[in-house]
Formats: sequence, C-alpha cells, structure tokens
Amino acid sequence: MQLKGANVTFSDGQLAGKVALVTGGSRGIGAAIARRLASDGAAVSITYSNSSADADHVIEDIERAGGRGVAIRADCADAEAVKTAVGSTSKRFGGLDILVNNAAMFRRGLIDDFPLEDIDRMLAINVRSLLVAIQESLRFMERGGRIINIGSISSDYMPIPGVSVYAATKGAVTSMTRALARDLGTREITINNVQPGRIDTAMNPADGPMADQIRGSIALGRYGSGDDIAGLVAWLASPDAAFITGTSLKVDGGTSA
Repeated sequence: MQLKGANVTFSDGQLAGKVALVTGGSRGIGAAIARRLASDGAAVSITYSNSSADADHVIEDIERAGGRGVAIRADCADAEAVKTAVGSTSKRFGGLDILVNNAAMFRRGLIDDFPLEDIDRMLAINVRSLLVAIQESLRFMERGGRIINIGSISSDYMPIPGVSVYAATKGAVTSMTRALARDLGTREITINNVQPGRIDTAMNPADGPMADQIRGSIALGRYGSGDDIAGLVAWLASPDAAFITGTSLKVDGGTSA
C-alpha cells in the first residue's frame, strides 16, 4: 500500500467536515466523483490499482482547490487491500462518513469460452470488494453515514451480446443495495445504487468505433460525462438525501427508457 497526498484546509460546502472514500477514483467516473465530493467540502481518499500518475493528478486538483485528499494503492480484488484502504482513510482523516464503491472491471465476451479467471476476478472486484468495503466501513461509520454503489444500467438493460458476466455482477450490486438498506436502516446509514449509462470515459469514449451506433440509442442523443454521475453521488451523500435508501437510480440519458 502506498499513500500520497498532504493535508490542507477543508473548503466550505454541504459536505464540510465529512470524510469520503472513493474506490477506483484515479480516472473516469471515480475521478469526477472524488473531485466533486472534495469541492463540496469532504476530505477524500481514493484507491487506484495501476494508474499512479492519474491518482496524483486527481489529488493535485483537490489540493489546488483547497481540499484534502490522499491516494491509496490497492487492488480491489484483494480483500485485505480493501480493508487496509478503509482503515487508512479513517486513520488519516479521523473517521469515515461516505463510501463510494466505484471500482469495477469490464470484460466482454460470449459465455461459451469466457475465461474462468476473468469471471473470478470480475466477481472479486465488482461484487466481493463492495461487500468487504461496506463491512469494514461499518467499523468506522457513525449514524448518518452514506454508502453509494456505482452499478450499471447493464443490470437490467442489455441490447448487445457478450456482456452477460458483467451484467450479472451489476445485477448483484442492485440486489445487495436493496437488501442492505434493511440491515443498515436502524443505524440511519443509507445505501443507494447509481446506474450509469453511456458515459464518455477511456473505456467507452464518445468518439469510439461504435459511438455513433450507441449514441443513436440514447434518448438525449449524447454521451454523459463523469460530472453527470458525480452530481447525483454528491446529492445522495448530502443531508438532502437522508430519507432515500435502497434505491437504484439510472443516469443514462434515457437509454433504457
């Protein structure tokens, strides 16, 4: 495990004084979420697996804006690394109020010859790591805590072949979110599932080879951005969303309408 970052003053905002952990926060949707939570006043810890330079850039942006941030190298397929990231975040910032389970793995292929090792790793990152992070976070999270899972519209909308394993993992995210709302409700800890649609990221660029075809399936006629997801996550983390739990909220521009 490697820690990067330095302490500076909290910015003002609706999340001032809160501490957040965003898994897979070095790029794409996770980076947008980390920056937004920090801009709303939270101290933000992000995990990354390989992209050290990207993680550095996110933390630099947060600190340049007057926030507090730290990057933790952790492979989310490794349960102990996930636990350590949660504990390190709490130790560094004095607690944990917001957990955003964003880290995920995507592999496409027909089930006929889908490698078992890829199935196992996708389940480990997309499902088991969320449960481990939630379990560990509850050691530090007090009443009023927020857990936000980043799922996918693929859990119940799949117009193309070859995504069955990924869809199965995201379906599990939907189910666990609903069930865990019952486990956590008496503690006044909310848990919700944000389901992105076609978002312009390195994995699914808006100028990719299938972009025109994909864009035609989106009611709004355009890809979304990481900021579109980050805005909803920040709201779910805020006091305004205190009575919302166990829900799955699509951010897909009408793709699944």
